[in-house]
Amino acid sequence: MDEVPKDIGPSVVTLGNFDGVHRGHRAVLSTVVAQATALQRPSVAVTFHPHPIAVLRPDLAPPMISSLRQRLALLEATGLDAVLVLEFTTEFAAQTPEQFVSRVFVGALHAQVVVVGEDTRFGARNSGTVDTLRELGERLGFGVIVLQDIGEGGRWSSSRARELVAAGDVRGAAEVLGRPHRVDGLVVHGDHRGRLLGFPTANLGGDIDGMVPQDGVYAGWLTRLELPTGTLDRVLPAAISIGTNPTFHGIGRRVEGYVLDRTDLELYGERIAYEFVSRLRPTLTFDGIEPLIEQMNEDVAQCRSVLGQIVPS
Repeated sequence: MDEVPKDIGPSVVTLGNFDGVHRGHRAVLSTVVAQATALQRPSVAVTFHPHPIAVLRPDLAPPMISSLRQRLALLEATGLDAVLVLEFTTEFAAQTPEQFVSRVFVGALHAQVVVVGEDTRFGARNSGTVDTLRELGERLGFGVIVLQDIGEGGRWSSSRARELVAAGDVRGAAEVLGRPHRVDGLVVHGDHRGRLLGFPTANLGGDIDGMVPQDGVYAGWLTRLELPTGTLDRVLPAAISIGTNPTFHGIGRRVEGYVLDRTDLELYGERIAYEFVSRLRPTLTFDGIEPLIEQMNEDVAQCRSVLGQIVPS
């Protein structure tokens, strides 16, 4: 909070973990931005890192749909003026609802309006509710807007998106998220086996941003994040494989993709993203190279169909 500008002035604020920044989150955030625009105030989202459950009940901590880096980029894209990321610790969690609101909303951000979903909870043991927030608003001088059917109890929730990604249902996850699910990472050298088979792949290194879906083969898109938007070859159609390469007795789980009909790309060291459009099949073990290549050709053909690509002449 010591990085919040002292002259931020009255602001319009919201609160949440915002994992995945799904359609429910964006309904809240669009209201925040609209209110801030109407009042000519800055719009601010308050979020936490790490996830509170990872601190309070690490044994129950869910995998994050999006990394902090991805979350901040998604929040910025909603039109917010600022995001306040608070380090979540056991000491932080011990604050009463009034202490939290007084220190963060009032003391740091000078909130004029706070916008939340109806299931918002805050403060020690999640004891603060929207009714608590309304009472504090009356006492401390800020308005409260509560939006219904937003958050974990609604159709668009982080937990629902997480379940769908874990099951490989990336189409269903996209419905909740409002966009294809994606993972980001640096391209590293692999076994170079794909190139020998005629399907060179871009392998992501171990430090991957975003929740990796269930093993299998997916149709999707490879985005070269270091190229400007609109640049030729920035977004490319790809067949994406997740798994251990059981045909070759692989052990480590990998995320790698083949850009359709391209063998000329050198992506090592680049930061790329894979966006998942549809799961084509589970990971399979093949009895030799020929049936594997045959299946890979079928996968590519199916990718073209899913992504609407035309076979180059």
